Amino acid sequence: MMSDRKKLKMVSSTNAVEAAGAGTASAVSTAATAPRGAPDPEVRALAKRRQFNAAYKLSVLEEADRCASPGAIGALLRREGLYSSHLTMWRREREAGSLAALGRRRGRKAKLTPEQRRIAALEARNARLERELEQARTIIGVQKKLCTLLGLPTAESIEDTGSES
Repeated sequence: MMSDRKKLKMVSSTNAVEAAGAGTASAVSTAATAPRGAPDPEVRALAKRRQFNAAYKLSVLEEADRCASPGAIGALLRREGLYSSHLTMWRREREAGSLAALGRRRGRKAKLTPEQRRIAALEARNARLERELEQARTIIGVQKKLCTLLGLPTAESIEDTGSES
């Protein structure tokens, strides 16, 4: 299966070859004749997700809060290339107190050092053993109650009778 990017490259290169093979100056595409340093005027086929850091978000929010005249926020949004939903989302994050989370990096967590991995494994083992101990204590308590209900001797009653004689 061919990716969209490869298909796009194939189509654009095929068009350039056909245009160059036609031999007329008007048939040659503008992309083929444009100098390499000039930016391509065509719209990109693949969009790139924009990322905003915390300082930028806070500065835009402060500037939006200072806007008093009608249409000032719209002008700010047009100038910065933002949508009103950006302001809404950033304001909610600011009010929730997640200012530190505004600039939080996405993706995988940083790799742990061997010492940190060992500590995490030991803490997990300790938690598992504590759960097992609590479960064992519950089982022993139920067994004691069952023995007293059935009138069977328990380990404690055997020790008590053995120590008296």
